[in-house]
Amino acid sequence: MVTPTGIPAITGIGTALPPATEQQALWDGYFRDHLGGGRAAERIFAGAGVARRHAVVSPLDQDLSGESTEARMLLYDRHAPPLGHRAVTAALAAAGLDPADVGQLVVASCTGYAAPGLDVRLAASLDLSADARRLLVGHMGCYAALPALASAGDYVTAHGRPAVLLCLELTSLHLQPPTSDVQQIVSHALFSDAAVAVVLRPGGESGFELVDTSAVTDPTTADHMTWAVTDHGFRMTLSPRVPDVLGKHVFSTVDGLLGRNGLTLSDIRGWAVHPGGPRILDTVRNELDLPDHAVEHSRRVLHEHGNCSSATVLLVLDDLLGSGTLAPGDPVVAMAFGPGLTLYTTLLRAV
Repeated sequence: MVTPTGIPAITGIGTALPPATEQQALWDGYFRDHLGGGRAAERIFAGAGVARRHAVVSPLDQDLSGESTEARMLLYDRHAPPLGHRAVTAALAAAGLDPADVGQLVVASCTGYAAPGLDVRLAASLDLSADARRLLVGHMGCYAALPALASAGDYVTAHGRPAVLLCLELTSLHLQPPTSDVQQIVSHALFSDAAVAVVLRPGGESGFELVDTSAVTDPTTADHMTWAVTDHGFRMTLSPRVPDVLGKHVFSTVDGLLGRNGLTLSDIRGWAVHPGGPRILDTVRNELDLPDHAVEHSRRVLHEHGNCSSATVLLVLDDLLGSGTLAPGDPVVAMAFGPGLTLYTTLLRAV
């Protein structure tokens, strides 16, 4: 039996990003014609808060909008493993660990499936130990990083061995046929590809300690955000009422998480809020009465990378960690949301 030792801590973060294309170039070179050239669509693209996005398959190079789901899954199976390998390798190097040290690999993705899965492919390419555990988290959407992080942290606490979490999303593979549906246009204006991996180890001396996690789901609004499998890839429903629903729950959820850990909002020194879009960030800032700079890391990630689904909140944590603004012991809150509607919040501590 392994004796648990030390609080699990994120001690290494690695990213792997496909080529980027400017938002304006995507509009001028593809989406203007694809979406009928309407002024409403152009305003949505211009107001998305996104300057550039990443794609393993750019619509400027290949139009996937008419492709079958099978063809898209074959592309996922081609592009996901090398991208994930790069991210995990970078995270392990940042943490000063070898693949043989990893006791568990957790992979979160909602944009592609195959069996054997991405976790199996990575275990082989990384040459993980034969007894390394694997966990695949699928179709949770943008909030998946935080429950997956909690699961990896539980493994570290229970077994005293390092774990790796990889969030990998290839949203570019799910380009939809031409549409005037505003919800689809918003999705096309926001989403991007990325792979981000984090290493958790017991008693880490740098990075973020994983303190606590909470969640709330409002099933009465389940139709506000969906991610449905269709004959032409996965199709998103994204209601304009999502920020309002989030606004109903964000204060009580965060306040409860902090209260049971002896903290208040004024104690928090860093915020990593999933940038689902500009209105989402405005809602969180307003409901929690935060200063503008509290969500600057989230806005920067949205601007530079777009919404990369589950990988995005990890990009925000990486940006926050690299800012040099945190002192040892500073509390940090990470927050993400997705289908359900579900809101996850995680309390971290800088070390």
